[in-house]
Amino acid sequence: MAHEPDHKTETTGTRARQGRQGLPILMVLVIGLVLAMGAWGLAEMYGVWIAPDDPVGDAEYTID
Repeated sequence: MAHEPDHKTETTGTRARQGRQGLPILMVLVIGLVLAMGAWGLAEMYGVWIAPDDPVGDAEYTID
């Protein structure tokens, strides 16, 4: 048999919600997007930096 509390409390939907919406969540998403774009930019710059000046390959011969 389950023990039931002596008193009952009513909870509104807003109070029962797990987290808050609004500016803090938006800021986390925007900051995450900016960081991801920065990491992508750094990876692109690194790729340009390590690219050889004379790429290997001959453009005369192509596979059709």
